[in-house]
Amino acid sequence: MPPRSTRSVAPLDDDDYPAYTMGRAAEMLGTTPAFLRALGEHRLITPLRSEGGHRRYSRYQLRIAARARELVDQGTAIEAACRIIILEDQLEEAQRINEQLRTQGGESQPKTTV
Repeated sequence: MPPRSTRSVAPLDDDDYPAYTMGRAAEMLGTTPAFLRALGEHRLITPLRSEGGHRRYSRYQLRIAARARELVDQGTAIEAACRIIILEDQLEEAQRINEQLRTQGGESQPKTTV
């Protein structure tokens, strides 16, 4: 058995690691590179760039792009699909913060007995 590598596998587990080229990302999503570029133009996803300037996408970005593709396939304009996803993300974040504040508020407030 060959010796095990001491290199970390963390990038493989990292949802934000830019592991996929534009071509591979488009292939995985069943779309075109132009669709991915359009998502970037509408500021839904911003791929990182390799040293050579090529776009690289993370798994997280591919999930967002897949959601956009789903909406577009249902007949939603790409601009509207991007806005919907941004609003969904903002709502989810607001709900998370609200729950966090509710939990913290419940712990720090003294209990009153009537």
